[in-house]
Amino acid sequence: MKGHACVILLMCLSCVCATALQEKSAKDELLLEYLRQYMTELKRGDEPKAVPAQRGTEELTRDYPPPKQMDLQTLQERDADDESLVKYKEALLGSTADVLDEGGQNVLLKALVFAPVDHEETVLDLTGDLSQFKRNPFVVKEGAKYRIKLIFRVQREGVSGLRYFEAVYRKGIRVDKANFMVGSYRPKTEEHIFQSPVDELPAGLLGRGDYIVKSKFTDDDKNIYLEWEWSFSVKRDWE
Repeated sequence: MKGHACVILLMCLSCVCATALQEKSAKDELLLEYLRQYMTELKRGDEPKAVPAQRGTEELTRDYPPPKQMDLQTLQERDADDESLVKYKEALLGSTADVLDEGGQNVLLKALVFAPVDHEETVLDLTGDLSQFKRNPFVVKEGAKYRIKLIFRVQREGVSGLRYFEAVYRKGIRVDKANFMVGSYRPKTEEHIFQSPVDELPAGLLGRGDYIVKSKFTDDDKNIYLEWEWSFSVKRDWE
């Protein structure tokens, strides 16, 4: 009987050990996946490719925390006694003295461009009076294919997870909503340009009419760099 009891005890211990190992393996796999996603975020370069819009939601979710934000000058001043590292960082990050600072917010959204595939672009200058864009809709052809372009600058410190949101309304009713992951950028004097994938305007009798768009430009830290409204009118042809 004692021998049988020992065998049963050993079998139970084996099961417990096997379960523990499986749980540890699962946790290790989750940790590796976290690290892979985290490194992917860090390696994301400037000027990302256009990605499909996410419809019907304003919040993009992530399964890991974004990298801690650090300004360009702090990055350059770290490990100042390591000559080789200093030279590497200068080549990679540039110098804060070389980056134009126009004042205001760290990220400056200069313009939104409505860019039809087969027609001239409409540029909304976002550095002046924004109220004019809601009052004065521009005309677009029904069913036309187009992109949205964003022209902006990052001035003083790198920014993580820039995003563009828009909600489209007709006669006070929201008819569409989308967001775009614009990406992470380092400071530089030159302007960055992001463009969305190709989309298509509504068409037909029900699609023609006036639309108002509520737009917002923000980042992972919930900083809102600009909010504004603009409008367009869908007609049979360009006017």
